[in-house]
Amino acid sequence: MTTIRILGVDQAKEALADLSDILCDCVNGGASVGFMLPFEVADAEAYWRGVVTAVNAGDVVLLGAEHGGRIMGTVQLGLNLPPNQPHRADIKKLLVHRTARGLGLSRLLMEKAEQQAAALRKSLLVLDTATGEVAETIYHKLGWTKAGIVPDYALFPDGRFCDTSIFYKRIGDGSNLSI
Repeated sequence: MTTIRILGVDQAKEALADLSDILCDCVNGGASVGFMLPFEVADAEAYWRGVVTAVNAGDVVLLGAEHGGRIMGTVQLGLNLPPNQPHRADIKKLLVHRTARGLGLSRLLMEKAEQQAAALRKSLLVLDTATGEVAETIYHKLGWTKAGIVPDYALFPDGRFCDTSIFYKRIGDGSNLSI
């Protein structure tokens, strides 16, 4: 059974080893998620400590997918945006360990992220992902709209350029906006 839950500061600290394992697995598996090879557990732990700080500040909502007694997937809802964008949030770092792919964790994580964003009175979500990768298909299936492609936006962990696809999804009509 899979459980999707919000990881507060204490839960995120407790899940640091699982979160670091997921990030290492994804980066070492070739995912363009902001890191370069070589990438080790210490690199992942440093990243997640920063996320814990952002969670504590209220800048990030961290979600975890627990499957088989471990966190096997995660996604973040980025809330630290300029004052003229109170209606939106960024989806960041949708990551699923390769051994847990095909179980629907990405879909469950994204659905929970959308629910949480709506509860926070957000009406627009934005994300970017490496063009041509599996995640692009997932976002299409979940009803996201592709706004376009930026060529040579980032690098894959091995140093090759990768394009990025920008996606958005409206989750409300804007009437829930709180300014």
